[in-house]
Amino acid sequence: MVLSGLSKSLRDAVRRLVGSTGDVRAIREFIRDVQRALLRADVRVEQVLELSKKLEKAGREEPPPGYTRKDMVLKALYEELVGLLGGEKPYRLPILPGRSNVIMLVGIQGSGKTTTAAKLANYYKRRGYRVALVCADTYRPGAYDQLRQLAEMVGVPIYGEPGSTDPVGIARRGVEKFSREGYEVIIVDTAGRHKEERGLIEEMRMIAREIKPNHIILVVDATIGQSAYVQAKAFHEATRIGSIFVTKLDGAARGGGALSAVAATGAPVSFIGTGEKIDEMEEFDPPSFINRLLGMGDLKALVDRMREAEVKVKIRREALLSGRFTLRDLVEQMEEVRKMGPLSKILGMIPGLGSGLPEEVLREAERNIKKWRAIVNSMTEEEIRNPKILDRSRIRRIARGSGTTPGEVRMLLKQYNMLRKNIKQLRRKGLLARFKI
Repeated sequence: MVLSGLSKSLRDAVRRLVGSTGDVRAIREFIRDVQRALLRADVRVEQVLELSKKLEKAGREEPPPGYTRKDMVLKALYEELVGLLGGEKPYRLPILPGRSNVIMLVGIQGSGKTTTAAKLANYYKRRGYRVALVCADTYRPGAYDQLRQLAEMVGVPIYGEPGSTDPVGIARRGVEKFSREGYEVIIVDTAGRHKEERGLIEEMRMIAREIKPNHIILVVDATIGQSAYVQAKAFHEATRIGSIFVTKLDGAARGGGALSAVAATGAPVSFIGTGEKIDEMEEFDPPSFINRLLGMGDLKALVDRMREAEVKVKIRREALLSGRFTLRDLVEQMEEVRKMGPLSKILGMIPGLGSGLPEEVLREAERNIKKWRAIVNSMTEEEIRNPKILDRSRIRRIARGSGTTPGEVRMLLKQYNMLRKNIKQLRRKGLLARFKI
């Protein structure tokens, strides 16, 4: 499992929170557990503190109807972790079929570029592309032989000039050869270089100018932790990096630091390496990665449902406070609130509103929500939007259709009009001004 240590720590923390009452103490302990897990994974202290503040804020907020503060905190954890890793939308390399797409690999020595070149070759070959490799590393002894062996394993051709000291020329000639032959993905492996090695950094620029790659991938070793940020930033400034491939994530104790650090450069993570074998790599999808990390495959679904509920509550609350709500808005809002307990609970969250409504309005609503739903379902859209048109004939029809009495239909209309009247009074008194509705 990728980042097994971090994953276990976070899963344990989530399990303890889910099994708790979700009170202030449980949420506080959960935040401490998350802090410890992330710091052990070498995530930067500043990022951990910022995440902690967001979790604390979520723990104080009132959840939408049907959810708890535990759900709010889990939602915040998911969103913040996904944000640390680059956002919800996964990055995909723009590979165009039927033309030559040149991918240039760069990175420091020992980051795993050569193995990564073979992994990418295997990845795109299995997706139906014609793939070829170019070895432009003239510094490391045996670099060509290693890449040739891997190319044979994958079953793709390789270009190189063993003994040559002209990496720029090798890269150009290799790309030209495979472009003429109609290869669609041409992967160029370059020599490892450090951010302080000015000569090699300049050489990297020269290769890029010569072959004009469609995409430059920076290969970063997950085990270097937070220092990945410094390396990624230096390479990004020297030659604009298209995306980042993070290697050696399988069990890397400092992988969290590497992932969050490279994401902070602004260059997206496109792939991650999950083992030494040729097929042990995957496209990087932050939401999926976080779901697996936390051991909650349905967490994104929970977050999506909560976001939808929050939007509905906001819209209905605005409609309620503005006095522009319909009969359907009234019933649906009360149905949602009823899931949380007494109706006065959510109205009490709105300064001036809970205390400004007559008790009989709240009691009547508590008793008759099911009947009110049936009544509204028996109305036409025009009647729901404009109850003033409901005469004796329409009321009798609605009562028959809903299995209620005309008196119960009139009671709903009475409560609806009373609520609108009270809200208008509260607005005139300025008690709802802070909402700017």
